[in-house]
Amino acid sequence: MSSIADLELARLKRMTASEKVAVMHSLWHQAWVFKASGVRAQHPGWTPEQVEERVRELFRLESA
Repeated sequence: MSSIADLELARLKRMTASEKVAVMHSLWHQAWVFKASGVRAQHPGWTPEQVEERVRELFRLESA
């Protein structure tokens, strides 16, 4: 019986490059939405622009 990791790896190997990019973009977008939600919860008085700037800062810090 195959493990979940084996099944996921097999699926990834069958994906085209454009499918992989689409999945990556979707995951990145979800991470952005979740991070923005957390920032808004911590700073309820902030404007959308302030939230977006903070999320950008956090993404830059986490990718460094």
